[in-house]
Amino acid sequence: MTRKLPKRRAAPEQDKMIADALRDVGRPVSAYELIEELREKASLAPQTVYRSLDRLIADGQAHRLESINAFVACRHPSHEGTAVFAICNDCGTVSEFDEPGAVERLAAWARKSKFAVERMTLELRGRCRACTDRISG
Repeated sequence: MTRKLPKRRAAPEQDKMIADALRDVGRPVSAYELIEELREKASLAPQTVYRSLDRLIADGQAHRLESINAFVACRHPSHEGTAVFAICNDCGTVSEFDEPGAVERLAAWARKSKFAVERMTLELRGRCRACTDRISG
């Protein structure tokens, strides 16, 4: 007999389940990969996962990596400002860190230029230390 999965969950319960899955996966994933990851626990529609991810991002529990259209769990509970991500083009690992000086310089430019920033995502693309060592070693 097949186990019947609950159809609807309360938003906080759903958000926790998705946040836990993001942390457990430990790499950038799409909403569809999250659905697959949670397939045994819940039956989720893409729009439901996207709404949950939006709430998690607003709460600072997750981030969207614009350049690869994927989501990651926040690894820094309190940012000094905008999070910065270093994404390895070879192995796909993502390092998250704060760089307040760079963010402040960009914000100062925006103020000076009267550019109203709605959202800022800083992503560095390249090769991580492990991949660089593997190639040159």
